[in-house]
Amino acid sequence: MEHVKCECGHVNPHGTIFCEACGKPVKDASSALLDMKYEGSARRSQTYNKTIIDKIWNFFSSVKVGVWLIVITLSASAIGTIYPQKDYIPPAFTPDQYYKDQYGVLGDIYHKLGFDNLYGSWWYMILIASIGISLVICSLDRVIPLYKALKKQGVKRHVNFLKRQRLFSVSYQSTSKDYETVKQRLKERRYNVREEDGNILAEKGRFSRWGPYVNHIGLIIFLFGAMLRFVPGMYVDKTLWIREGETKEIPGTNGEYFLKNEQFVFQQYEKGKDKAVFSEAIDRVGNVPKNFQSNVQLYKRTGESVAGEDPVLHKVKSDQIQVNHPLKYDHYALYQSDFKLDELSTMSLSMVNKTTKEEYGTIKINLHDPQHEYDLKNGYKVELLRYYPDFYFDDENKPNTKTKIPNNPAFVMQMIAPDRPKGEKSFIAIKQNIEAEGTNKYKMEFSGIETKNVTGLTVHKDMTLWILAVGGAIFMIGVIQGMYWNHRRIWIQRKNNEVWIAAHTNKNWYGIRNELNGVLKDTVFALPEDQTESANKKEVGA
Repeated sequence: MEHVKCECGHVNPHGTIFCEACGKPVKDASSALLDMKYEGSARRSQTYNKTIIDKIWNFFSSVKVGVWLIVITLSASAIGTIYPQKDYIPPAFTPDQYYKDQYGVLGDIYHKLGFDNLYGSWWYMILIASIGISLVICSLDRVIPLYKALKKQGVKRHVNFLKRQRLFSVSYQSTSKDYETVKQRLKERRYNVREEDGNILAEKGRFSRWGPYVNHIGLIIFLFGAMLRFVPGMYVDKTLWIREGETKEIPGTNGEYFLKNEQFVFQQYEKGKDKAVFSEAIDRVGNVPKNFQSNVQLYKRTGESVAGEDPVLHKVKSDQIQVNHPLKYDHYALYQSDFKLDELSTMSLSMVNKTTKEEYGTIKINLHDPQHEYDLKNGYKVELLRYYPDFYFDDENKPNTKTKIPNNPAFVMQMIAPDRPKGEKSFIAIKQNIEAEGTNKYKMEFSGIETKNVTGLTVHKDMTLWILAVGGAIFMIGVIQGMYWNHRRIWIQRKNNEVWIAAHTNKNWYGIRNELNGVLKDTVFALPEDQTESANKKEVGA
């Protein structure tokens, strides 16, 4: 595209509305007020629309597009709070099972559309990235030509530029004394006064024009920090359920750290022993927790991980994790968030002769990791054919399990004895013992259980927080910059025996008119009138 040369000699980029130097309109010869939003500068999005790059640029430079992207993202974020994210569902459930069982058809749709893993889904990432691209292109499309136009503006402006300002007046006489008085008053009000051939341009608060673009920079940094949360190692927010005596890998540490739960401590307020206020609470709601904490040991893996071998660990520290008192180490923090008391850990069953009541041995089943076969010696043994940790009968009236947690364990066992080499099958659950054929000689009797307390910990790591803080701080600086200051310009020009005065501000027209009152007070210069008000009065009169 060819540049456009103005009669003042300045060469303007193609698409310029009025000359950057003198302000003469390039094509528009009407008497309407000039649109000063971007100083009439040539914006790329309004100039070029031929190549695919132009079309992409124009799409993302639209403020409407940016607003809609934000609205869609906020709406998706709101929908993502209707049901819990999959990281916060009970660990024993699979997402497709949990959402369908708990919330029905809507829950199933919620899961299939990816709202259960909203902040890690590819389409949500695309929305966040699109907002960032929109902010960058919107800013570049406006701030660069605006900066160039403001930098190149001349002191002497074209008559059509002055007459088409909102505040404008013509004075038919002046004195050097009035002229100097006005200049001095402008300087006292911290205007930057430039003078050329007896003409004045007084300007202040130009930096406020960059407020919205400082906002954009802050938002871009904030979005960048938010997207970094999806980079492995930058952000972790996981739940760890660990039983007493158990050692587990801490999720989100890539196998580097392990935690052992030595003991879970649970204490309640006791009526009569604690303060009276707690006694009242006990009467009202029952048991009131006083303290629940996990006494733990933190381990770090040494050496490389070898498949099939137990990791070599060395102890890093011991700690007591309580509510609001997390274990912190190497940017990780483990918070006490939940607990479960007396979860079934082992179940003991004895093989007994139904007639003679003779006992042939006892098996102890680890309900979290049961064996396939238990040898009772002397030719007696028990085989575990099926295990249902959380037993129930499904829609087809077949045994099934709701979860992997042993809330209601049930087994299908085969009992083998010297006189029963092929074995006898039996279905065993709590208070249930069902024989497949109803003629078994042997049965499995319940003989004891062991329980363990389980602690729920939240594993947290956030390496992006400082980036989010910087982005938020820059955004607020932009808000203050654009809200509490405004860009004001006053042009005073001599045209033959007349003095033309025009003024413009990007906002707060009352303020600049009040300021002009003080600057022109007790001088022969006419106070500029608001041409929009004059036009409205004429329209009403007509």
